[in-house]
Amino acid sequence: MSGCCTALVLAQRGARVTLFDRADRLFARTSLHNEGKIHFGYVYAGDSSLATARLLVRGALCFAPFLKHYLDLASENIELSSSHAYLVHNRSQRSLDHISRYFGAVHGLIQEAASGAKDRYFGLDLGQPPRRWSTAELEGAFNSEKTIAAFGTQELAIDPYALAPIFRDRISATSTIDVRLQHSVRAVSKAGDRLHVVTEGPDGQESTDYDHVVNALWDGRLAIDATLGHRPKRPWLYRFRYGLRFEARDILKVPLSLTVVHGQFGGVVCYANGAMYLEWYPACMVGLSNALEPPDRPTQASEPLRSRIMRDTIGALGEIIPAICTLSQDARAGAAVIGGNIFAWGATDTDDLASDLHQRYDIGVMSSGNYHSVDPGKFSMAPYFAEICADRILPS
Repeated sequence: MSGCCTALVLAQRGARVTLFDRADRLFARTSLHNEGKIHFGYVYAGDSSLATARLLVRGALCFAPFLKHYLDLASENIELSSSHAYLVHNRSQRSLDHISRYFGAVHGLIQEAASGAKDRYFGLDLGQPPRRWSTAELEGAFNSEKTIAAFGTQELAIDPYALAPIFRDRISATSTIDVRLQHSVRAVSKAGDRLHVVTEGPDGQESTDYDHVVNALWDGRLAIDATLGHRPKRPWLYRFRYGLRFEARDILKVPLSLTVVHGQFGGVVCYANGAMYLEWYPACMVGLSNALEPPDRPTQASEPLRSRIMRDTIGALGEIIPAICTLSQDARAGAAVIGGNIFAWGATDTDDLASDLHQRYDIGVMSSGNYHSVDPGKFSMAPYFAEICADRILPS
């Protein structure tokens, strides 16, 4: 997502771009295998400074305009989810009072940033604040023994499976972007005023010099930064997480998209095209790594891991959302268990209330001369940082 966005911005500004990807098609790994939420920051109640929410709001409000400008994709033609509700678990890390106040503060940030412009977030009028569900609504949809409150928001997700081919087609049609698939970048080094890039592809090792290099890798970014001498000065974690994707939502009658907060829980995303995404953190999170380059895990889980994740995810969500329990064996057999690495700064997982993983404001573009390393932090921030990165190379 990050590399594709940056390539499109630079190409439109007149640059000739070479886009390397180790997969056999663009947009094929973590950017594809996720829920696609266009975050306002409601899940980051652990950041009392509101710095994370403030940044994520800016990114969210850039997302739809970016798609319109660079992909000619109007909001009414985007495959979106139903609006997100946030369900407060009875074991939430944050109190109901804290969450309620935090949601109100985030809404204030949205109002301040949106300034009444309806086209900034998929055509929605963002004036409506989060609405707390009534007791009757809560008990009608969820297990009241597990939940204490729910808040409806206007936050949406975009279906990455619908978005990916649109990006691929636009990049393929852009003559100034040269796509090199099945090519892994191995190292970057100084070459006078230029940068020397070494790659490994089907025909062996290749090397080329470039005026600028943008490192938009996700789970290999730190390792390439290190080849140029840029090493992190703080701890980080790669977390490999799977999710369940169903292509036909009519097999499961869940009321809406929702996220269980705050802690190691999960949620459900219902897209308007009928697809559905489920995730339960304790079952779906299968690996932690603080290596410069994390272990290469398959993006689709195989047996017996697939069945275990399927069973545990549906079982845990079903205890909260009774409709999940209606899922048939045939439906489970047709689901894909897909995933990828999540990168974040921090030394401990989210069960630690002091972990840096509870915030995402220390992200963005690190530039050193003509080398630029992009940490988007979240899927939804890629367009925002693509523009910032391009400004440092070819100001608009």
